[in-house]
Formats: sequence, structure tokens, C-alpha cells
Amino acid sequence: MRRTPLLAAAAALVASVLAWQPADAAPATFAHPGVTVSKGQLDFTRSKVLAGAQPWKGAYDQMMGSKYADQNRAPKPRSVVECGSYSNPNYGCTDEREDAIAAYTNALAWYITRDARYAQKSIQLMDAWSAVITDHTNSNAPLQTGWAGSSWSKAAEIVKHTYTGGWPNSGRFATMLRNVYLPEIINGSNSNGNWELTMMEAAVGISVFLEDKASYDKAMAKFRTRTAAYVYLESDGALPKTVPSQNLDTRDKIVKYWQGQSTFVTGLTQETCRDFTHTGYGISSISHIAETSRIQGQDLYGTDVGERLRHALGFQSKYQLGTAVPSWLCGGSLHLGLGPVTEVGYNALHNRLGHAMTNTETLTRNSRPAGSNNLFVAWETLTHGDNPS
Repeated sequence: MRRTPLLAAAAALVASVLAWQPADAAPATFAHPGVTVSKGQLDFTRSKVLAGAQPWKGAYDQMMGSKYADQNRAPKPRSVVECGSYSNPNYGCTDEREDAIAAYTNALAWYITRDARYAQKSIQLMDAWSAVITDHTNSNAPLQTGWAGSSWSKAAEIVKHTYTGGWPNSGRFATMLRNVYLPEIINGSNSNGNWELTMMEAAVGISVFLEDKASYDKAMAKFRTRTAAYVYLESDGALPKTVPSQNLDTRDKIVKYWQGQSTFVTGLTQETCRDFTHTGYGISSISHIAETSRIQGQDLYGTDVGERLRHALGFQSKYQLGTAVPSWLCGGSLHLGLGPVTEVGYNALHNRLGHAMTNTETLTRNSRPAGSNNLFVAWETLTHGDNPS
């Protein structure tokens, strides 16, 4: 039978739809442990620490000397965590974040030492919270959920997939992540960009642990949109990209959202003129999600995500190192304090891909070993410093 042009076009359309896969599709099979740090990276870290090599041994000693590795630490779970702006009120907020970092710290210690006590301490912390928590409330609930959820998922991935001593309540912990954490973060935020980036970091990590492909795809799509709207590239045009739901449809609205900054240059972020600390949160989450995506089979470092991350790191690092601030940038004054957030992106973009990143390299090496920001970033010289895996 002879096909008409219309039928041929329809057939071609059907074929293209069937062949199409979302750019951020979850892997057919999730890799574990696969949230920010992979088994290969953990093996490399372990070998370096056991050999006494630097900077990893120093980073390990720093971690083990921290309050998060204290084996006498008693978890402080609450059924409802209530967090307001600037930690007012703070009902369980610090306790939840720090217990989550402690769980991750002990998971790393377990993997490096193979001492079961550390795995059991991590499990104790995770079990304590999964037994009672039911909600996060108040104005900072989405951000708090993102911060804690990022660390919980990293800890859970390592323990569940490498500790052979058993974790009887791992299913209950998964239920906590699915029912308490994921609903609070998966739909994103229209606040400052670091909020949604942190929330998507937790959502991606939780999705990996739960092997939830639909949530992974949704979180990754929001991440790609937000990253493009968080870091400016000259190729974006005269104005930064925006998140459609925020209705930033005029130049004046965009400038106001970018903290009053009206001159846009490559590497500037939406929060650079707010302060470098919040900017560091956003940069860190971009690097963490890109790293998780790479472990799961899709390397975003070669896309605009990597380009934006590279320039954001370089731009902020330059001024963090003391370069004089020009009058056109944030009125000639910056609030510094980037934090321990450069190792993951620097390792991926400089060491793996070969990009020259002079300012980022100087800042990274001067800041080693990178510790914790006591929110959701911890021990990245140990896990990602010059790590080829």
C-alpha cells in the first residue's frame, strides 16, 4: 500500500515519540551507593587514608576529631521539626541537621575502617529519627527538609549497600524519606535559588535511595531549570534566564530578584550580591546533583550545568581570594564566606575534564581539608579531593 505524505509524517512522528527519552531520564538500574559519592570514590578514599597519604589522611583525621564522629552522641529526634527564618524558632532544626551529618560521618568512617561500630552508630541515628518524625513546619520547612534530607540519603546509601551486618529498619527509614521528606521538597520553591537547589539535591538523593524514577526525573528537570536561572552565562543574552513559575517577566523584576544587580557577567549568580555564604549553598548543591547524575550514568559536567558551575566557582573564588571589587558589582562591596564547597566541582571540571581553573584551584588547595558547614556539606576533601574515580 502506498503511504501518503500525511501517513508518512504521522509514522515518523510516532517513531520519534517512541524513540525519545527525557534528557534527564533516571537510569534503567540505579547505581548504589550512588548519592554524591560512588563505591569507586569510596574505595579510592579508603586506600589513600589507609596508606596515610595527604590530603586524605588529614581530612579523615579532621572528620574523626569532629563532634559528628563522637560515639557517645545521643540522637535527639522530634516528631515535628519547627524551623523559622534565621533559626527562630529552632525546635529540632539544628539537632536534625547535625544528626543527619553525624549519620553520614559514621557511614564514611565505617567504609574506611570496616569497624562495625560506626555503621551501627549511623543506623542508630537514622532509626531514632525514622521512629518518630512526622512533619516539618514553619517558614523554613522546605529548606530544612532539603538540608537534612541531603545528608540522610548519603548516609543511608552507604550503610544499606555496603554494611553486611544488617539494617532491620531500613524499610521504615525509606518510608520516612518517602512520606515526610519527599512531599515537602519535590515541588520546588520560588524563593532564592539556593532553596530550590538544596531541595532538589535532597529529592534526587532520596529518589536514588528509593529507586523512584518518576521523582528522580521530576527533581532533575527542576534542577536543570533552576541552575540555568541561578548562574548567568553571556550566552543567555542580555538578561539571566528565569524560572517560569516566578513570573519575572520584566527587567526591573529580574534586577530586583538578583539583589539589585543590573550588570550581568558570566559566573555571576542570583545571590552573589546577597552574600557568598548563600551563594555557596547553591553552588554546592549544583555540584552534588551533577555528581549524583554522573554516578547514575548521565554526566552533566559536559552540558551547560558544568559550564555554569565552572564559571560560578571561578567568579566567586576570585573575589573570595581578595580581588578588589569593582564599583559595578554589588555596589562595590561583597559579603564573603563561600564555605567548604569547591572540592566536588573542582575535581570534576579541572581534574577529570582538564579545565584551567586557577582561582578555584588556589582557593580549594588553600582551604584543605574542607570540613562541614554544619548544614548539609561535609568532608569533601576526604571524599572528592583529587579523586579520579
